[in-house]
Amino acid sequence: MAVKKTSSKKTITSKAKSDSMSNKISLPKKSYYFFGNGKAEGHVEMRDLLGGKGANLAEMCSAGVPVPPGFTITTDICRLYYENALEVPKTIDAELESYIAKIEKSVGKKFGDPSDPLLVSVRSGSKYSMPGMMDTILNLGLNDETVEGLGVKSGNMRFALDNYRRFIQMFGNVVLSIDKELFEAVISKKKTERRIKQDSSLQINDLKEIVKKFKSIIKRKSGEPFPDEPFVQLRMSRDAVFRSWNNPRTISYRRMNNIPSDIGTAVNIQAMVFGNMGNTSGTGVGFTRNPSTGAKEFFGEYLVNAQGEDVVAGVRTPQPIKQLKNDMPKVYKELQEITTKLEKHYRDIQDFEFTVQENKLFMLQTRNGLRTIQAAVKIAVDMVKEKLITKEEALLRIDPIQLNQLLHPSLDPTVKVEVISKGLPASPGAASGKVYFTAEEAVKHGAKENVILVRDETNPDDIEGMNTAVGILTSRGGMTSHAAVVARGRGTCCIAGAESIRVNVKKKQFQVGKLIIKEGEIITLNGSTGEIILGKVATIDPELSAEFTEFMGWADGYRTLKIRTNADTPRDAIEAVKFGAEGIGLCRTEHMFFADNRIPIVQDMILAESAEERALALDKLLTFQKKDFKAIFEALNGLPVTIRTLDPPLHEFLPNKDVVGQKLEELDVKSDTFEEDEAKLKRTLLRIDELAELNPMLGHRGCRLGIIYPEITEMQTRAIIWAACQVAKNGTEVHPEIMIPLVGHVNEFKNQKEVVTRIANEIIGKSKTKDLKYLVGTMIEIPRAALTADEIAVEADFFSFGTNDLTQMAMGFSRDDAGKFLSSYVESGILEHDPFVSIDQSGVGQLIEMTVKKGRAVKPDIKLGICGEHGGDPDSIHYCHKLGLEYVSCSPFRVPIARLAAAQIALMEKTVKKTAKKKK
Repeated sequence: MAVKKTSSKKTITSKAKSDSMSNKISLPKKSYYFFGNGKAEGHVEMRDLLGGKGANLAEMCSAGVPVPPGFTITTDICRLYYENALEVPKTIDAELESYIAKIEKSVGKKFGDPSDPLLVSVRSGSKYSMPGMMDTILNLGLNDETVEGLGVKSGNMRFALDNYRRFIQMFGNVVLSIDKELFEAVISKKKTERRIKQDSSLQINDLKEIVKKFKSIIKRKSGEPFPDEPFVQLRMSRDAVFRSWNNPRTISYRRMNNIPSDIGTAVNIQAMVFGNMGNTSGTGVGFTRNPSTGAKEFFGEYLVNAQGEDVVAGVRTPQPIKQLKNDMPKVYKELQEITTKLEKHYRDIQDFEFTVQENKLFMLQTRNGLRTIQAAVKIAVDMVKEKLITKEEALLRIDPIQLNQLLHPSLDPTVKVEVISKGLPASPGAASGKVYFTAEEAVKHGAKENVILVRDETNPDDIEGMNTAVGILTSRGGMTSHAAVVARGRGTCCIAGAESIRVNVKKKQFQVGKLIIKEGEIITLNGSTGEIILGKVATIDPELSAEFTEFMGWADGYRTLKIRTNADTPRDAIEAVKFGAEGIGLCRTEHMFFADNRIPIVQDMILAESAEERALALDKLLTFQKKDFKAIFEALNGLPVTIRTLDPPLHEFLPNKDVVGQKLEELDVKSDTFEEDEAKLKRTLLRIDELAELNPMLGHRGCRLGIIYPEITEMQTRAIIWAACQVAKNGTEVHPEIMIPLVGHVNEFKNQKEVVTRIANEIIGKSKTKDLKYLVGTMIEIPRAALTADEIAVEADFFSFGTNDLTQMAMGFSRDDAGKFLSSYVESGILEHDPFVSIDQSGVGQLIEMTVKKGRAVKPDIKLGICGEHGGDPDSIHYCHKLGLEYVSCSPFRVPIARLAAAQIALMEKTVKKTAKKKK
């Protein structure tokens, strides 16, 4: 279910160990869960305890799917590990060997047996899918003796040594924290000496030498020799996986995806199966449907004679999974049958991993697959039609925020482009940006410009850079590489496996043929085709699929909350209606004044030295405003339109003081208009000084402007009502709602309401539209307005919460400056989330709740809504639904997000009521 996970600020942290600590720790009744030979001690509902991977392995095993035997160490033990000063309690640790014995019995091999050794994998597995974030160790149990036994038993010493060098490298990097590049350098040097390109071309003597050098690196870097004892290897690896729960990339991923930090990870220990035993062996990853498009097709990749990490790490470019049908037809058929059953069982697209060992198929993992939002919507709709899931389940599976990705531009197909290379279309969409070659540089520059992260292949340590980048390009890897999976999950455009480009991180450039692209130069990625394009390319608005329209229609059938939009132009209004907006909740009239042909008139109004001069400027603005409002009313075609009267302080419309001063100095004294120009510029400077405020956000703005300059409110009311009358005369229904901003006292509202009603009634009385109805209400954005909402409600027809300013004033945070510290507040747990992104329900929420209660006590039918950008935040929408507000209003491109979020909270509320009814 894609409803946002509950964030938790509780963090697993290591505690200093004391002599009495082991006595204080409460030990669970069961710490290990075995699976194998068609039986399992766990099941799919035990994700909290076994993690997603462990629960699914148990479920597959019970369903008769060929799964290598193994066991899961629970998330309870991860938490105990941290509570016990980074040690597994001794009584629990002692059980480890008895569970290894169960694997030994199942496969007929002994752990550490020099003649026929059992080897195991050690993998992480939290409740939530976190691809590539935590650590894995393969081929565990090898040493100088067991590698010989493996070579003899398999009849392939090269295979045995290849596994050994892989194990030492992973152990050194994951368990001992030794830079993996040190190991890679040894392999690269050997391949250069041998003049070979592929690791698979390394021979027995090469691998023996590499193993020796790997061990030397471990001794030099860790101060200890590589451990030969298999159970020492196992315990150290288990602990390393537990530690990986709190590595930097995992912490970042949890923060980005709102995954609780106190749930921990399970550890899965399984018998190894080998895909690197020759051409009858292989390994791969796949999906039961296309994770990019949602098409119902078998999708994935595999490599012959390889281990699992080779596919996802991008070391070699894999083959499409359909090619497996030619290479191993029986295996392909069995794989299709199993994965089809798994999809029907889990009722969702499955992301699976498999290994083929000498023509025998083993399933290593299945989980609900990450997918693009395009694919998610199509899959949800298709699965309803296939009767796998209900409409309600389909709606709850989509994260509303992800819909944002459907609504962004793609490349304009009419524009001629220079395609310099092509890779695999790993994640759709389009992006232009400056090229950077490390995650650190991407983060550094991404705050102020669009960046494209270019790598040979990404790895989990690149997560912050990948999160910042608008596009990702890799020269290696496939459709299921780390870059592809993460990019699709985040909705970031990505091209993988562009093998014709040569990336040089040291020189900060990549090369395609003779063309060199250096750091800071712009390229464009077309993630839908895999094309890499030189320079920046124009984009066009997206076209929404038939599945999207159908899906959103289902959402509208369940939600009760109305969704309006914040729109200031007819174009924005039309766009919003296309996305399903049911009216305008905020039309900011000041945005209409900044056009080049209007700002001089506004400045003339501000600089006016008499009421007559001001009236002349206002008359000119009136002409523009009439056209503005008429076009918006026509675009809304009968839907309600809330128009806010002028809100910002007047100085915002004046030019920069330094610019004016510069113009004054540069005036040509010989000009015929010198004296006139000089006088105007001096008057402008004087007015800038007069209007300057130490704290303009709390200064002369909002209703205060209209009170001091009532002619401004009169002009805007005249334009609004005139436009409404004109549209109504043409037979179109009109519902104007005039909103007075920044009211803190009922008398302020009374003052402005008198102006509005006087002008409005005058115009309506003279027109032939005497039945035209209008509302006059206010924004609740000052705490005092909330405290006295009952007084204001007597006069107001509606309240609209201006949650941006209400948050600013209630919390004492400047919207313009709080960005300097709010991210630190969230990361350190001082605040659960940024209060300008999601409503602070426990603080600011009290003011909102008070307003609702006081307002309805005086006027039960008062219309209530919000018009801050919180109107597009799912958590805030859920809150507004619970308060019984009539509508939320958000930017046009967030309307679909709000529609789905409103449907989800209605469905969840319905489920809670059903559950409560059953209990009765």
